[in-house]
Amino acid sequence: MAKQKEREEAAEKYPIKSRMPHPKGKLLAIGGREDKGEREESEVQRHNREFIKEEILKRFVDELKGTNPLVVIIPTASNEPEESAKGYVKVFTELGITNLEVLDIRERVDAMDVSKIDVIDKAAGVMLTGGDQLRLTAILGGSRLLEKLKERYTKDNIIIAGTSAGATAMSTPMIYEGEINKGMLKGDVRITTGLEFLKNVAIDTHFIQRGRIVRMSQCIATNPGCIGVGLEEDTAILVTEGKQAEVIGSGLVTVVNGMNITKSNIYEIGNQEPFTVCGLEVHLLSGGQTYTFPTFDQLHA
Repeated sequence: MAKQKEREEAAEKYPIKSRMPHPKGKLLAIGGREDKGEREESEVQRHNREFIKEEILKRFVDELKGTNPLVVIIPTASNEPEESAKGYVKVFTELGITNLEVLDIRERVDAMDVSKIDVIDKAAGVMLTGGDQLRLTAILGGSRLLEKLKERYTKDNIIIAGTSAGATAMSTPMIYEGEINKGMLKGDVRITTGLEFLKNVAIDTHFIQRGRIVRMSQCIATNPGCIGVGLEEDTAILVTEGKQAEVIGSGLVTVVNGMNITKSNIYEIGNQEPFTVCGLEVHLLSGGQTYTFPTFDQLHA
């Protein structure tokens, strides 16, 4: 409570932060395996009274602005981009979208192509598919295409969605590896810079299914000024103004807040030693719940 009071007092003392613009666009970060209406329902979905088929992708479509909106699919994270894009072309067509384009970006030179950047300039919505988040950031990071995406997100009423690796890459810091020992030993979790649509927020996906709470805890122990967001499969957050998150889908969102950590030895131990962290706050949020990221306002330019 004392820390929260200090932050509130700081905000009052330095009101200039409140004048920083919020992004006009929206982000839809999806935990992977979102329902597309084409596969057998999972056990959780079958027993969930609130389960709605294609709920997440329907929400994406509902958020699109304009007449005959253009949806752009970017399968860069996948090592099978054509196959990855095919499923989204199918489901979006079934949901009534007739204006679709796939940007097949496999090399950094593709992300500098003016014709591809022009497509982003016209898009009402963008979908980043799953695959490997490091492939996605290594190809798009620092590119003209990413610069255009960020410009659109900052200034325009666009929605940018990412699923699995596409969601993980939206954040900074970004976890790109860490399955060994489930992240309980220092050094098991590898972190780099993501695409930075959400700063000071770390996103991890397939969260409950793959038991990723410990690796997220290590990430936050080393970056306690960040908020960790664990997205379960067929579950998403819709982020507005860069910080207001709404939970959508059939599972749970896990939020890990390390700002009030009371004890940690992560900086004292050697690699491959188990770490200690105390005072982590963990929230479990179901569909319809909201959460405001308690981070300082950022200039999303």
